[in-house]
Amino acid sequence: MTTVEIVGGPEALEITLHDYDPRWPDVFVEHRNRIREALAPSVVEIEHIGSTSVPGLAAKPIVDIVVAVDDITAEEDYLEPLIAVGYELRVREPGHRLVRTPARDVHVHLYERGAAAIDEYLLLRDHLRRDADDCALYERTKRSLLTRRWDDMNDYADAKTDVITAVKERARAARTE
Repeated sequence: MTTVEIVGGPEALEITLHDYDPRWPDVFVEHRNRIREALAPSVVEIEHIGSTSVPGLAAKPIVDIVVAVDDITAEEDYLEPLIAVGYELRVREPGHRLVRTPARDVHVHLYERGAAAIDEYLLLRDHLRRDADDCALYERTKRSLLTRRWDDMNDYADAKTDVITAVKERARAARTE
């Protein structure tokens, strides 16, 4: 049985999409530097992921970052330093932790180095950056989901799964061409 701890419980929120903001990469760089400094001397991999990492794509104004750490179970090595520089723990589950800013405008996903989830995030990001048709499809899907009320961000994310899976299948196929 998989145990997922959502710190603070489900949160009702209004999901809005914003046109692409060219400041999002700068927000990523600011947080990448903060994370790198907090976790020094450990060498961690830090990548900008999610819709805010795709130029031109409308997105929720939340910058998503993925960080690869050596041992996800050694929370003292990364969680305590991140909390000390202002992030808050939101999700703890096997193989994954999520911390975020108090303003909820930056989400930092932590995985163990080599985790398949990291490759999946990067596969989607890189494909959407290259493929205008799939990028447009993904944006249309997100816009259509805005017509519904979401009691929790996780439910909204789950509703995009079929489209994301199809896009990633095309991305894998494009790699072999």
